[in-house]
Amino acid sequence: MKDDPATSFAGDRAFAIAVLLALCGLSWAYLLYFAWGMAHMGVGARMAIMPRMVSWQAVDVALVFAMWAIMMIAMMLPSAAPMMLLFAALSRKLREPRSRGEFFTFVGGYVAVWSGFSVLATLMQWGLLEARLVSPMMQASSPSLSGVLLLAAGLYQLTPLKQACLARCRSPLAFLTAEWRKGLRGAFVMGVRHGLFCLGCCWLAMLLLFVLGIMNVVWIVVLAAFILAEKTLPGSRWLSATGGFVFILWGVALLLGNTIG
Repeated sequence: MKDDPATSFAGDRAFAIAVLLALCGLSWAYLLYFAWGMAHMGVGARMAIMPRMVSWQAVDVALVFAMWAIMMIAMMLPSAAPMMLLFAALSRKLREPRSRGEFFTFVGGYVAVWSGFSVLATLMQWGLLEARLVSPMMQASSPSLSGVLLLAAGLYQLTPLKQACLARCRSPLAFLTAEWRKGLRGAFVMGVRHGLFCLGCCWLAMLLLFVLGIMNVVWIVVLAAFILAEKTLPGSRWLSATGGFVFILWGVALLLGNTIG
């Protein structure tokens, strides 16, 4: 007996949703556990996932990279979910023989881009830590650094490049129609290209974690919610611009306060 196409399609969609929920759930569980360890350093210092506060060695760099990479999955996957679910649906509709494998490959390409960003963020954190511009508790200790990052993020929100990348992220069907490629390699390339547009949209906003506190769960949730709203809500261009002006004013206030002080 042949499978009912409608049943198979529903099953594949449920499978894709379950995978994304599992990835997000595990990532957020890790972040909450890490943040709890940071808040309870008597216990946290002995946690296997916790790097040293200072004088990092190779294992500490690896642990901080893992922290950034998992945090990017937790923050960015919800906003990328509409694109990934539509990819899974189109792959199935086009009768791709390995649609589930291609779904995993597409997600893998997207995650690979943010893992690359995580390498750079880890190296940046290491350098700032050694320069005493970031505290061992993973937050900027320099008002000037915080002000510059906020000002840069705010100005970037208003640029044509930001808006072009945001437009591609907000239109899953248009992106997939223009970028569609067959096979596992094609799925990976599409995942990477979507990841690059997403990175172009959000990379400076992610660097604000240095200002807000890399392991400050409240600010992580706020920033992730802002990015999700920016990509999914109608009229998000105005939301993006409003966020930009808020960042600019905040950054200017910090810089002026540091100058006057």
